[in-house]
Amino acid sequence: MKFSLSIFSLILLAGFSASAQISVEIVLDQNRFLPSESLPVAVRITNRSGQMLHLGADPGWLTFSVNAVDNFVVTKLGEVPVQGEFDLGTSQMATKRVDVAPYFNLSRQGSYRIVATLHVKDWNAEIPSLPEEFDIIDGAKLWSQSFGVPAPAGETNGSPQIRKYTLEQANYLRSQLRMYVQVSDDPERHIFKVRAIGPMVSFSQPEAELDRLNNLHVIYQSGARTFIYTLINPDGDIVRQEYYDYVNTRPRFQTDDLGNIMVIGGVRRVKPIDVPSVEAPVTEPPPAPVHPPAQP
Repeated sequence: MKFSLSIFSLILLAGFSASAQISVEIVLDQNRFLPSESLPVAVRITNRSGQMLHLGADPGWLTFSVNAVDNFVVTKLGEVPVQGEFDLGTSQMATKRVDVAPYFNLSRQGSYRIVATLHVKDWNAEIPSLPEEFDIIDGAKLWSQSFGVPAPAGETNGSPQIRKYTLEQANYLRSQLRMYVQVSDDPERHIFKVRAIGPMVSFSQPEAELDRLNNLHVIYQSGARTFIYTLINPDGDIVRQEYYDYVNTRPRFQTDDLGNIMVIGGVRRVKPIDVPSVEAPVTEPPPAPVHPPAQP
């Protein structure tokens, strides 16, 4: 028994020593998410051990666990991919960024804690981070529309898939409303993607239209006199986003005879990428002096 206790004490001492030399910290850009929304996590690793660390070669060098605050069991759907070798010198910090949403079942509303654990194989040590809390919240549906997409290549029946766009609003920071777009199958059993579009005001009523290619065009009010226009493709990716100011008239959609949708009214804000760069003028040599003609 004494021998077992001694081994246990040595393991605890090794773990404490490693955690004192290497720190692991989880950083979340936000702490509220919709079900199936991307959940980006940044893991900061600081090396104070006095020696070089080689990390990322083993697929299990960094692992994640998610638990519900109310002890609800969160199903793990797979291992978060973290491979990518790198060296971390002493007194250096590295940041590993991953999206953990596809690897845990986070479809249930509630509060959760996430922990990242660093496994240092050469030291036979595990160093966990402090838990970081986040909430899964439900959004309020504002608009939805079903649409068809071509069948995948190789399918013989050729029948289109039926998908659905859904616009939702949710309290992003408890005091700030944010607009989201969700792309799912028509019964909403399978969600392909959830993306945040941007902030919005509570009285805004989004204007949404589908073009002839079933891309979703959305324009809505995000501030006192500011509107956001966004173009989303059937995969849920944001293709284009523009900002308009309410000047004389309100920005709104207009559709031409070919089914193309354009924004009319208001004044579009010019982004830096919209302005072509102007190169500095090339310095030319001074003109040669002009001598008066010789007198006969």
